[in-house]
Amino acid sequence: QVQLVESGGGLVQAGGSLRLSCAASGRDFSDYAMGWVRQVPGKEREFAAGVSWNGGFKFYGNFVEGRFNISRDNAKNTVHLQMNRLKPEDTGVYFCVTGPSLDYGLGYPYWGQGTQVTVSL
Repeated sequence: QVQLVESGGGLVQAGGSLRLSCAASGRDFSDYAMGWVRQVPGKEREFAAGVSWNGGFKFYGNFVEGRFNISRDNAKNTVHLQMNRLKPEDTGVYFCVTGPSLDYGLGYPYWGQGTQVTVSL
């Protein structure tokens, strides 16, 4: 059973930072791309960040604008999203995702349960 468990969400003020983490289990993820997708209230789900299986390629959604960094540790089956200069419009649920191919979108077969990020004024 593939499981993705997110952590690190919480409440921060605008301009602050959060570091999201995802622990993956159930298979060898060393040949899988991993990423983050977010659900902002009232909007469609949106790709935030993705990283290739070896960490050599990283891609971000247009809204990120240089504020986020994705990283992974294949030895620990973990992926992280460092989020800086957060804005109130970043508020939403952030999902860890994984699949056999890096997808700049929503085409990942495995999703976590999500972690809540709230950015206040």
